[in-house]
This record gives sequence, C-alpha cells and structure tokens, in this order.
Amino acid sequence: MKIIVFGLGNFGMSLAVSLTETGNEVIGVDVQLHKVNLIKDKISHAVCMDSTNELAYEALPLKDADRAIVAIGENEGAAIITAAILKKLSDVQIIGRALSPIHDTVLEAMGIKNIIHPEQESADRLTKQINFKTTLENYQLDNNFTISEVRSKPEFHMKTLAELDTIDKYHLRLVTIIRKREKTNLLGKKAVVKESIGLPRPDTVLYEDDILVVFGENKNILYYCDEKSR
Repeated sequence: MKIIVFGLGNFGMSLAVSLTETGNEVIGVDVQLHKVNLIKDKISHAVCMDSTNELAYEALPLKDADRAIVAIGENEGAAIITAAILKKLSDVQIIGRALSPIHDTVLEAMGIKNIIHPEQESADRLTKQINFKTTLENYQLDNNFTISEVRSKPEFHMKTLAELDTIDKYHLRLVTIIRKREKTNLLGKKAVVKESIGLPRPDTVLYEDDILVVFGENKNILYYCDEKSR
C-alpha cells in the first residue's frame, strides 16, 4: 500500500519505519527538518512541510495514497487542521491519532472512523492492523505466519479447486471454506448461518460469496488480498 504519515515524532517515526519494513511505500511528513533527515533513508520518501498549510499539499501524491495517518502528537490543533484538510482535498482513508477525549469527539464529528490512541497501541500492533485491513479475521501464529479469512475472488465462482492454481500461485494452503446456509429451527423460523464445509477436496466448487480460510506467510496473504484482480 501507499501510505502517508503526518507527524514524525516517536510514534509516527516508529510507525512509518515499521510499515516500510512490512512492504509498504511510505511517505513521512513533518514540519521539522531534523525529523525528516532522521528518517529519510529508512522510508520511501520524507517531506518537510507544514501540514496545516493547504497549499503545501500540492507536493504530495494524495490521489495515489491508500491511507493517510495523522500521527501528530505535539500539537492537537495542527492534528485537527491536518485531518480537516485531508478530508477536504481527497477521499483517502484517514487514520487519526487522538490526543484527548475532545480530540476524539472532533475526529468523529469529521467522519473519521479510524481513530488510534498510541498510548494504548504500539506501532507494531497498528502496523499489523493496517496491513491486514482487507482480511476478515486473523489468527497470527508468529511474526511470519497467519491463518486468515479472505474473500473468494469473483473469478473463482463455479470453478472447482482442481481447475484453479490458486493455492500454488499465492503459496497459501486452503484449510476450509466458510459458506452461508439457510437453516430452519424447531419453530420453523429460517435463519442464515455460516458453516464450515470441512476439508476441501479437488472437486469442491467455489462460489463468489465464499470465505476462504487460508494458512501462509503474511506477505503471501497480503499479496492475495491486494492483487488488483480481487
């Protein structure tokens, strides 16, 4: 993903480096040149600019960004103004750092749903949350391997596993498939529930709304989720 991090204090810098190390293209932004110089060789690009100045945003590729993280921690007013400018100039998904309960309220009023509290969440934990945003549920086994629920791709619809090279292509192991099924209870009331079909077989047919439970390396799960054909 392409991510812009505004604010390169301790938290913002750790987050920017962590996101870069996990394969993201990160642009770091801060008004203080010495912070930009500290990180410029550790991430894709670093920019010294005042994020409260709307005209300065012409230097940033906002339209190409997948996420914008407002990690400013020293100045609550600057953080709010930065978030407001981002809302005005683009449709990028904004993750805002809240410095107080009032800050929380302001961000919510602006329609920003992803609000973080660095005092409670480490940069490493947030990196994992951002990276796996396109998956449904995850059980992380260690730093490299995860069992994840991912959506079946539209092009898999009505094809058997034997017809697909999906697992080989993405280097993932298909554990099971979760599928919606209509059930009738003892009172005759119908309800839609999700059930596992058990161990998949070569002749198992996939449907567009299936949920695939896969095991593999984090980078391969992210590749499956981020590939344009999904």
